[in-house]
Amino acid sequence: MFIAMNRFKVLPGSEAEFEEVWRSRDSRLREVPGFVEFHLLRGPAAEDHVLYASHTVWASRGDFENWTRSDAFRAAHRSAGGTKPLYLGPPQFEGFEPVQAISADPGR
Repeated sequence: MFIAMNRFKVLPGSEAEFEEVWRSRDSRLREVPGFVEFHLLRGPAAEDHVLYASHTVWASRGDFENWTRSDAFRAAHRSAGGTKPLYLGPPQFEGFEPVQAISADPGR
């Protein structure tokens, strides 16, 4: 498993528009081998921004890296630059590989 996250510092008052950009985009994720799930997370508010994170789970780091090199990735991110006025600076990428996992399902 591999978890890919991008953190966004969204300008106060731009939260609804930022969320709509994500809801209305053609993500193409379901077309990509190794994709497991996606979440857009809203975090705490600070004086100058509201923290958001895109959280994508992949079967492996290789599957994620293949996605970033794919035509589907380029198509999904084609208009990403048009939303820059909604947040402070570029998104901050973070990638994680699991060290330990505990599930509510004892069979997992």
